[in-house]
This record gives sequence, structure tokens and C-alpha cells, in this order.
Amino acid sequence: MSKRPYHHVPIIESQEALIEIPLEKFAVETPHPYEKLGAPYGKHSPYFLREGVVNRLITAQDYLQQKYADWYIQIFDAYRPVEVQQFMVDYSFQQALAARGLMESELSEIQSKYIWEEVYKIWAAPSLNIATPPPHSTGAAIDVTLVDSNNQIVDMGSPIDEMSDRSMPNYYINNSHPQASVYHRNRKLLADVMEKAGFHRNPREWWHFSFGDQMWAWQHNQLNPDNLMTARYGRLY
Repeated sequence: MSKRPYHHVPIIESQEALIEIPLEKFAVETPHPYEKLGAPYGKHSPYFLREGVVNRLITAQDYLQQKYADWYIQIFDAYRPVEVQQFMVDYSFQQALAARGLMESELSEIQSKYIWEEVYKIWAAPSLNIATPPPHSTGAAIDVTLVDSNNQIVDMGSPIDEMSDRSMPNYYINNSHPQASVYHRNRKLLADVMEKAGFHRNPREWWHFSFGDQMWAWQHNQLNPDNLMTARYGRLY
């Protein structure tokens, strides 16, 4: 995999603690979707983040409830060791093969390259290089959606982790789907409360937000070229 633009941002590790998310303040995907598949999390559950990121997530939840008192941010995934990143990349490749009715042993080089490119549109490479950590392996990134007052997941027009253009945050902004405006409004609400708390959204994924990692710093620097930031969170463990 080639480097992504944000990988050029230096990391000056803050040594901030990885702490447990206070799940009572949020809605939670149960059982955890990747643990259910057998992902090897080890000593930390997926529901951990850096302390400063947890505090901002609580702030985002407060912003949401100022608008909709009985709505919650639902946590899908947070901290992800590199081993889990590798597991999910491999799993997603196999899912992509199955969806196309293909066998890995029968793939041409061109077919294999195309499918891996599709996988890496959604998944960061499971890099062990300390200069290019997967965002979730820093404890700075989180995948979230919303739950309404009826405890129903708010429809965003596509599921988390879908490998298609529907994952793009603004996919529905000028779309002919009859529910397009609803889906876009829901995505915008999620982005608004998260961004107000200091997060930036992944340009390719409506559900992925981060604070303090390389992607966040790179996005900050794109918006503020006169006030450049380094990343404060690198790979953990």
C-alpha cells in the first residue's frame, strides 16, 4: 500500500492514557461486531479511547442531547490493535470475494489488485510502522452512528463498513433516491455534533471521526495552513 496524504504528518506522542469509554452515557453495538467475528483484541476491549478523545465524545453527546434530548451517539468501534486491523482487512477481502462469487486461488493479478483497492478504500493498511499507524490503533478514532428516542438506529442510507460509494459522507447530497434528503440530513446531524466537539470526519466514511491522530492533523492543516499541527497520538502497544 502506498502512503496516504495524512501519513506525512509527524507524530509527537503525548503519552495520554487509553481509558475505557463510559458506555452508560452512549448507545453501544452489542455484541461488538468485530469481537463477534473473532477479532483478537487482547487485553483491551474495543471500547477504549485516549482520555482527551473520550472527553470530546462526551461533549458531542451533550451537543446531540441539546438538540434531541433522548437521542444517543451509538458506538460501533473505537480502539483497534493492529492485529485486529489485519483481521478485519483479511475478513473484508474474503467478503468481497464471496460477494463476487470468486475464489482467491482463481484470481488474476488484475482482479486481486482491484479487490484489494476496494478493501483499502474503507480500511487503513494494518501497518506496524510507527510512522504510519492505522487511525484506530492510536486510540484517537471512533466509528459512530445515532440512535433515536425510540431506541432505533437512525437510517444513514448505508451500513457502517460498506465497501461502496454510499459510504462517502456526501453521497446523498444530490442523489435521486427518494430518501436522499433524509439520509443526508441524518449524516449532517452526526457530523455537526462531532465536529462541534473538535473531531474531523474521514473524507471517505460517514461514520468515522477522529481527534489528534495523523488524519485529524492533516485535515486541520488543510483548513488552517497558517496554523499547522502535528499528530499527538501514535500507535499503542
